[in-house]
Amino acid sequence: MNILIAEDDMISRKLLHTTLEQFGHNVTAAEDGASAWRIFNDCPTRIVVSDWLMPGIDGLEFCRKIRQRPDTDYTYFILLTANVGAEENYFQAMEAGVDDFLSKPLDRTQLKIRLRVAERILESTSRIKSLENVLTICAYTKKINFPEEGWQTIEEFMDKHLSIKVSHGIDPDYYDKEIVPQLEKMKNESAKLL
Repeated sequence: MNILIAEDDMISRKLLHTTLEQFGHNVTAAEDGASAWRIFNDCPTRIVVSDWLMPGIDGLEFCRKIRQRPDTDYTYFILLTANVGAEENYFQAMEAGVDDFLSKPLDRTQLKIRLRVAERILESTSRIKSLENVLTICAYTKKINFPEEGWQTIEEFMDKHLSIKVSHGIDPDYYDKEIVPQLEKMKNESAKLL
């Protein structure tokens, strides 16, 4: 997996970077929240591990920016903190959109566990997103069942949701294979009656 880390302490950043690479991940490291945001905004990753307290953009603000970024696949955000135990801190972080927490100093086993949870969550969100993008079309009437709107013709759907007007025609291959033989058959049958 591609993982972005944001950590202002150089030693902690190198330790986290090395650990994640040893786990087999591709890692991009940023030395603060502002750099991490620029990297993420240019090329979003699905997992972020960020320190809470950083100069400029802290971990919570970084998380808020990710959550507010339009048209972005879900990102699993793990917050590194030495603020263990302060209940209000956890609620504040959850309100900002943080998914999980790791306390400092870094525990390799806990990190590996959190990343496995992140993989499961991201797989599920990807599956849900792909299911949301599926339209049901009736095999007989060719009508589309759009959630909360019910069944509608393809023309109605395209006009309403895509602002596309539809005109009708006949596919030349269909005309040659289906219509022409039927016309010939009807012509032959008419000729026999005369």
